[in-house]
Amino acid sequence: MAQVNSGWSDVRWEDWQDADNIRRRLDQGADPEVWGGGRPLHRAAAFGSPEVVAELARRVRDVDALDDGTTALWEAVMENRPDNARALAAAGADPWRPQFGGWSPGRLSLAGPARDLFSVPEGERGLTEAEDAVAREGRRLVAALGTLHDDGTGLACVAGIDAQEAIRRLEAKPADGEDLEELLDDPYAYDMYESLQIIGVTTVPGGCVVTQPWGYAPQMPGVMTMLSAGTYCYGLYANPKSGNQGSIARDGVIKGSDLHPGGGPDHGDTSEEVLFSYLFQHNAVAYSCAYAGLRLTDARAVIGPPDGWVELPRRDYWKYA
Repeated sequence: MAQVNSGWSDVRWEDWQDADNIRRRLDQGADPEVWGGGRPLHRAAAFGSPEVVAELARRVRDVDALDDGTTALWEAVMENRPDNARALAAAGADPWRPQFGGWSPGRLSLAGPARDLFSVPEGERGLTEAEDAVAREGRRLVAALGTLHDDGTGLACVAGIDAQEAIRRLEAKPADGEDLEELLDDPYAYDMYESLQIIGVTTVPGGCVVTQPWGYAPQMPGVMTMLSAGTYCYGLYANPKSGNQGSIARDGVIKGSDLHPGGGPDHGDTSEEVLFSYLFQHNAVAYSCAYAGLRLTDARAVIGPPDGWVELPRRDYWKYA
């Protein structure tokens, strides 16, 4: 009922781009302070046009009002909407207000594609050398991977070992012949138990990538624990039903599971975690590779063809959790 009374009950995603539509709603009594479970200005900052942002900013009581701990300007920076960020700053929003992990929208923008969005005022600090290096490598990695259609893909990004060492640890054997060709031509035509046994392995700068473009095998606990002996790896399954699922293994032990790579930052995140979330928001593959320190130059290790296709031994890869 609150959403109906606020005047935004039937607003669609594309409506936040339509200044005339939003202005008409506001003139007819839509509440500039309330939208469903959040604030209209935050929604517009992330998805709308600069004209809509400016219109809402003109009507709210506080352009820096918080919604779940962040300002509208933070949302504009996080979603890489520089024109919306400029509109908010022109309306009086503070680029240097600290938020998640101690980052302000202005300082966070220095790590993104619009590094000249705000001038750093006296008394505010820019990026450290380490943060700048992480940001530059993050932007390079995202560009190198390009746009990926990764639904259904499983990955294990392993630090410090090459493809041959990964194969040895997994006790896998080469997969080849007509059966492999038929499987690669249409993996979903095969029984899952059969198709899950086949994985691709590729050496990349910094380590290796274990991939399965059609399944979750690389992220199975038994695979992750064997691969991570003496090192660490980040596993990803881009579940087409429930979204990206991440896991971490260090020295043969699962250290994290049910993670959400490519999601935004949250309350309690460290400074490093906020920076990573910003650089790789909506890009779970790049997040997974970067976490393991892998410096891919293209997407081949993820989407294939890999350096080699191998077959896993038949065993229960879930009992190693």
